[in-house]
Formats: sequence, C-alpha cells, structure tokens
Amino acid sequence: MKLVKNDSEKETANIISDREAEEAFVKIFKWIGEDPSREGLLETPERVVKAFKEYFKGYKDDPEKILEKTFEDVEGYDDMIVQKNISVQSHCEHHMTPIIGIAHVAYIPNKRVVGLSKLARVVEAFSKRLQTQERLTTQIATTLMESLEAKGVAVSIDATHQCMTMRGVKKEQATTITNHFLGKFKEDLSYQNRYLRFISK
Repeated sequence: MKLVKNDSEKETANIISDREAEEAFVKIFKWIGEDPSREGLLETPERVVKAFKEYFKGYKDDPEKILEKTFEDVEGYDDMIVQKNISVQSHCEHHMTPIIGIAHVAYIPNKRVVGLSKLARVVEAFSKRLQTQERLTTQIATTLMESLEAKGVAVSIDATHQCMTMRGVKKEQATTITNHFLGKFKEDLSYQNRYLRFISK
C-alpha cells in the first residue's frame, strides 16, 4: 500500500536547513576554483546564508496584511497621495544579480487611507524576492488597488540591473523604467499627467 503524504509533511520534507544551504555554497566555491578551507572563506558560507535571509525576506511577508489597517478620519481628502523615491533593492530571477533603483507610488483613496510607511513596506515585501522589474511593478500596483479598494493606483520603478551592467552586454549606464496604471490613472490622462509631473520634480 502506497502512503500519500499530507501537505504539512510535504512542506516539512522541503525545508532546507541553514547547514544544508551553507554546504551548497561550499560546493559553489569549489566549482569556481576557490579553496573553501582557507582562512578568509571559513565563515563565508554562514555569512552568505545570513545575507540571503535578508535579501529574500519578502517571501515571509504578506503585502495584503501590511495594508489591513486603514484610517477614515482624513477630513474628506480624496486627491492622489504620492510617495516618491522609495529605494528598491531586489534580485533578478534570471541571474540572481542585484536590481537597484527607486519606486514612486501613488493612489487615489476611496474614503480611507493607509499609513504612509505601509506603501514603502509593500514595495519592500515584493522587492525582497527573485523578481523581474515588470512583475514587481505590477504586483505592487495590483495589491494596492485591491487591498485599499482605491479609485486609482500608479507605480513607477527606475532601476539598474547588474545582470546587464556587470555581465553580458555590460552597459553600465543603462537604466530601466516601468510604469503600471490602474483605475483613474489609466482612464483619465489628467491624473496620469499630474502624477508624472510630481515624480519628475
């Protein structure tokens, strides 16, 4: 008789320990031609695992939960709220090289607003994962639109991809800009144009 594992057993079986991750980096050091036993590298696998936990902590964050608490006492404010120059530090899912840039986020509230820090936290939650810039931009915008039931959302990201500055085509000055507009920002160009003027100042 074949036993079928339940979901919790499968999740437990798929958990990789810190020690196993460190051993994987030791193999990579050997693969690139390094000696993992030399003094300078003895503690590097442990440091890299610790760093990876920070780089990819977004997998443990729930962006929708970040936006749960909202405020209604805003004296009827109904114009766009724009937050500029939110730092973005992510990693390309194709080469695992850094994506470094800034994000601009705007939304038009529907009677309720969210704490300003929560906008940056949503950007952080999605950034700290393996990403493409296009998907990152869309995920932030869609989550804000749906969670806040906003009248409109705009998200822009301007970033440098080290997968094309350090390797491959090696164009050090190249940057990539992505935009995603929803609701009034997509339907009414006057909102979109105002937003673009705000973030260009």
